[in-house]
Amino acid sequence: MSVSPSPAQDSLFSRRFLSVTLGACALVFLGAFESMAVTTIMPVISADLNGQSLYALAFAGPLATGIIGMVVAGNWADRSGPTRPLLAAVTMFTIGLIASGLATAMFPFLLGRLAQGMGGGAITVALYVMVARALPPRLHPPMFACFSAAWVLPSLVGPVIAGFVADTWSWHWVFLGVVVLVVCALALVTPTLRRLSASEHTLRAADADGTAPVRAAWDAPRILWATLAAVSVLTLSLAGEQGPGGLVVAVVALAIGLIAVRPLLPAGVLGLRRGLPGVIRMRAVVAATFFGAEIYVPYLLIEHYDFSPTAAGFALTGGAVSWAVGSALQGRMGDRLPNAFIARSAPIIAFVAIGGLFAVALLHLSPWIALAAWTVAGLGVGMLYPRLGVLTLAHSTPTNQGFNSAALTIADSFGSAISLAIAGVLFSSALIGGSGPFLLVFAFTAALALVALAISSRMLGGLPASVEPTPTMPVTVVPADPHTGPITLISAEEIAVHTGTITIVSPTQPED
Repeated sequence: MSVSPSPAQDSLFSRRFLSVTLGACALVFLGAFESMAVTTIMPVISADLNGQSLYALAFAGPLATGIIGMVVAGNWADRSGPTRPLLAAVTMFTIGLIASGLATAMFPFLLGRLAQGMGGGAITVALYVMVARALPPRLHPPMFACFSAAWVLPSLVGPVIAGFVADTWSWHWVFLGVVVLVVCALALVTPTLRRLSASEHTLRAADADGTAPVRAAWDAPRILWATLAAVSVLTLSLAGEQGPGGLVVAVVALAIGLIAVRPLLPAGVLGLRRGLPGVIRMRAVVAATFFGAEIYVPYLLIEHYDFSPTAAGFALTGGAVSWAVGSALQGRMGDRLPNAFIARSAPIIAFVAIGGLFAVALLHLSPWIALAAWTVAGLGVGMLYPRLGVLTLAHSTPTNQGFNSAALTIADSFGSAISLAIAGVLFSSALIGGSGPFLLVFAFTAALALVALAISSRMLGGLPASVEPTPTMPVTVVPADPHTGPITLISAEEIAVHTGTITIVSPTQPED
């Protein structure tokens, strides 16, 4: 299916596209908001539901099931378009919100979180395919820019809003209130989905008559590997509950997870190969470092300093602001901030920041030091993430651009999930009380920062030390589905959510 050219005066906010623009951006916003909100209020939830030992699973689990959602939705969209995957994804996400919001015990709450993760991962992929088929190519760059803004805004306001709702009413409403907004957002994109569904019905009829190419087949092996990787993360997260045999369970689960994720990544990522494998590896380790520590920052402030959820949320907001500053700084300075400098600076900044958290927990220092430390932490990661996307593009060829970019996102999710699972085992298995569990977690994530520093040079092999950072340069993409018109994406991170096979045909200059 191709999108007919739109009149020159059409924009994302013209009457023709306003509904789908608002609905799609709202879905992205709500997914991001839910993620940041849970980070803020999870200490309150775990105390209320007596689930402190499963604290990390509430974060690692959704990341793990999100990998399944991304892979399934991408494959499904290749077969029959985005309508059915998006409807199924939103339904799964909504069921998860309701289950978590109504939960009075930790187990049903966690089941809801797993459903949210799977639905959220699938929503991202289905939305990108919907945009590719519903909007003309010239509107893709501004649409993806809106998506980026919809991700950033919840990082700034989500923690504070979630904390306020939990303080004023109940943490349950952080989930249940989002349900209404998700339904409204889906209603906005429904007319577009109906139009796309009608077009896909016509194409399926042509397939049956033999007048159109056969649709993509289900990629069962890829789905099974993604499922096995998710199950291994969940098993690892529960290893702390297994008593003396927990260590054995954890080691076996980690080994199975690494084996399962291997087919989803380029060769050499799990070794020490330079170049692209080093870039993907760096993304996984840095994500593991940052997100492994982040969820325990509000927990420390609430547990040991009697911060309200609203006040604790400001720590996450500070990290989000510095992340945005770091990203803007590296983009503005370009080659004046070489890749080698950023690759080494990000782990050092993370190590110093996490060291500050460790000192606060050990010496019972002022909690404002923890707030300042986490604000600093976002700066290095914000500089590094865009460069990793640019390097992934630079290391790739037209035949593997889609696979490599998708691998970047999968490595991020898997690395974060594994780190959170291990941190959860350490936290729940700590033999000392007080600040002991926090000390173990911060020591673990600080060690990951040192690992990231040690492997930073491995991501620079095979390319000049500096690659022009142009993350906003549009790239025209031809999907595997021959009925789909070209997709214009604005960076590697937009390409990353496409889990089907796509081919980059040419870079294009931004339109005037």
